[in-house]
Amino acid sequence: MKIYHNPRCKKSRAGLAYLEEKTKDFELINYIKEGISKEELKEIISKTGLSAEELLRKQEDAYKKEIKGKKLSDAELIKAIADNPKLLKRPIIINGAKAVWADPPENLNNIL
Repeated sequence: MKIYHNPRCKKSRAGLAYLEEKTKDFELINYIKEGISKEELKEIISKTGLSAEELLRKQEDAYKKEIKGKKLSDAELIKAIADNPKLLKRPIIINGAKAVWADPPENLNNIL
């Protein structure tokens, strides 16, 4: 399993704590610090079944300045998230062929 985590985010910390209650066998990815590739984002989108737009944090300044009110393709949104990882909702947890946005943390139960 993998968790895409932002340690500065309360919801992400709650998701990580919930995951740690269930298992210790996972890879922690601080995607804010390490970055996230377009390929990883495509994998997340595919495995969650959500669209790029559904995974956007719309309260972020970058969203309000660069994206809000524009009609962007998935490819353009994926590039925007890769360029500014704070735009990705968190935490995202991947288990094999499935993934969830773990807010609330109990969403993790859907892929265990």
